[in-house]
Amino acid sequence: MGERRNRRARGDGGERLREASRTPLGGVRRAQMITTYGVGSMVAIGDQSYIISGLDTWNVDGSEAIYEPRLERWLGVQGFQPPPAANPPSGDGVRVRLFPEFYSCANCHDLKQFRKFGSPRGKSQCGACEKPLTPSRFVIACENGHLDDFPYFDWVHKRTDAAGSSQTSRHDLSLHSTGRTASLRSVVIRCSCQKEASLEGAFGRRALQNLGIKCQGNRPWLGRGAEQAGCEATPRTLQRGSSAAWFPINRSALSIPPWSETLQKRIHPHYKMLKTLLEQQVGDDVAMEVIKGSGILPGSNFTPQEVLEAVRRRWRLEESEQPDPHGHEMFESASRLRREEYEKLTYGTATVDRGDDFECTKPPEDPDSPLPIGVGRTMQVQRLREVRALESFTRVEAPDPATVEHRKAAVARAATGWLPAIEVSGEGVFLTLDMQRLHDWETREEVLLRANRIRDNHTAALRRRAMATAGSDEIKKIESPVSARYLLLHTLGHALINEWSLEAGYPAASLRERLYVSGEMAGLLIYTATSDSAGSLGGVVAQGEYKRIRESLKSAMNRVSWCSQDPPCMETDTGGVDGLNLAACYACVLLPETSCEVNNIFLDRAMLIGASEDDSMGYFTSGA
Repeated sequence: MGERRNRRARGDGGERLREASRTPLGGVRRAQMITTYGVGSMVAIGDQSYIISGLDTWNVDGSEAIYEPRLERWLGVQGFQPPPAANPPSGDGVRVRLFPEFYSCANCHDLKQFRKFGSPRGKSQCGACEKPLTPSRFVIACENGHLDDFPYFDWVHKRTDAAGSSQTSRHDLSLHSTGRTASLRSVVIRCSCQKEASLEGAFGRRALQNLGIKCQGNRPWLGRGAEQAGCEATPRTLQRGSSAAWFPINRSALSIPPWSETLQKRIHPHYKMLKTLLEQQVGDDVAMEVIKGSGILPGSNFTPQEVLEAVRRRWRLEESEQPDPHGHEMFESASRLRREEYEKLTYGTATVDRGDDFECTKPPEDPDSPLPIGVGRTMQVQRLREVRALESFTRVEAPDPATVEHRKAAVARAATGWLPAIEVSGEGVFLTLDMQRLHDWETREEVLLRANRIRDNHTAALRRRAMATAGSDEIKKIESPVSARYLLLHTLGHALINEWSLEAGYPAASLRERLYVSGEMAGLLIYTATSDSAGSLGGVVAQGEYKRIRESLKSAMNRVSWCSQDPPCMETDTGGVDGLNLAACYACVLLPETSCEVNNIFLDRAMLIGASEDDSMGYFTSGA
């Protein structure tokens, strides 16, 4: 990753780009290009800071295309590509651009754009005093994904009411630290016109707006000339390494029959061509002759007729399916993709070919150890494949179902037709709840009252974030989709991951949850989240046996019934970001963020084992 450009050349949008060298600046794991260092994110390499360029600059290997038709249709793309390897055999992999542009010198205190320091090629040092340069600690961003250097000049002169200072011919900035305190009050920006101001207050929600500093719509990851004029969002000051500077919008799908079948995987590279033949209504004999010469059959036991029928089947499925409309206010756990997966996970696979990506079976019943009360079904997923794609990203505020469609940042100057993605292979356990018991429990008054505390907080947060993009009437219609059922299944997933990390041989960070929650669904898949063969050691699948699920669930409930932070943890009125948790902390049910679907929010232990004032309200302690 991170090929920077060396020789000057004219680029798109009139930008002075640098022609790619073949010496990489650094490297990250491919999975990190989806979750941590994707398009538009900042990465520190050595003593410099860069931003990952748009997809149209990536050098991807078309032969490594990732196949997942369901996710392709949902996202409206033609395919997925894995991020380039750290050391590609040719080309320059993933390109980066220098950002932020402002640097400072600790010796002479100059604060200006990197190119003005006269740094020797390939180095980051002050041309005057030959001391190392430091990239700006601060940037500004808005909720629409725009990003820019901190406006040091405007901050100094507008805060100090620099009437007439513009008449001074030079305005050279310098950065100083008084060392008196550890706060921003000690960070002072001085101008050669004798004006100066500390950075105290720079992180206020409206600090820049109050000074008349507006978002310029800059998108440095796409290069110069890619600005979006007219952005009305309020810019905010952020630390360069802040998690709020880049929130990925990841989408994923499991490979399920028929798409996971060996035959469909063989057909995929040739499907568009074969589909065109069917649309042209050519005869079967002609189609099968084309199939014989396509490369689908060698090394397999399939016949041309079987291939042709599989193509027709796939065509019929595509015609019958309609993707979910974007902009819905439901969680991804209730999407059409999840409903399709829920059905396959619930009933499993009858027959499986050696090359299939999906195998799910019901464990043998054990008369001596029936399923625990409250669990409707458990399934062992011996094989699964998940494709995770980076659709877009946001800044300042995490993605939410009410505003995310308006806030998605562009990942390329023009549509590329593909998105970066990775494949995850592994194993898992799927379980559903007893629907009758669940219905009786979730309609209880005390359960609804507690769940509505989180729901109301979420509704307020969604409406606040929608103020910049929606009218007052639309805002009033926004309601949180959080329910007691969702809180229950989500917290149960966290409790079981913590328990199985002790029993199954995987650390919690290597396990992941996948929720299936709607009026008709109440399911939970816990699976290995690793992108290599270590994700299929068998330790998780074994937890799906009746005896083990009974024992591990009992142990998990005992473990979450008490937290080292109790009583404050259980009795808190609000917790987490925007008050979206109740009884949940890192001492009890919070997980590494890679394991959680929704960044450790919508959690409450009381849904499982009851609150301190009413133990019976818990799903697994209720007499319902």
